[in-house]
Amino acid sequence: MQIWLRRAYEPPGAHDGTRVLVDRLWPRGVSKQQAAIDHWFKDLAPTQALRGWYGHDLERWPQFQARYRDELEKRRDQVGELCKLVDQGRVTLVYAARDEEHSNARVLKDYLEQRC
Repeated sequence: MQIWLRRAYEPPGAHDGTRVLVDRLWPRGVSKQQAAIDHWFKDLAPTQALRGWYGHDLERWPQFQARYRDELEKRRDQVGELCKLVDQGRVTLVYAARDEEHSNARVLKDYLEQRC
């Protein structure tokens, strides 16, 4: 299983495989052509309420991870669809957050590695 992470503001890599946008909103200033997105799983992004609560406050990071995993548990159909893509080959989760270590994509990657 190969799941990679890449910011939406980085150019697509030659070895990205299937590129999946995992944010609820399209990244600002990035055209569809530039992003080269194959699938957009916006329903797997954290809810607006959770995003607003977290607000990239690192003191809330442990709680954010737990709450986001709870949300993912309720979206098993979409998780299953994404797992099918992972089973087919390399998948790159594309996200817009500046903080690469504390993004929803990082939590989703860890979650998929445990579930798929």
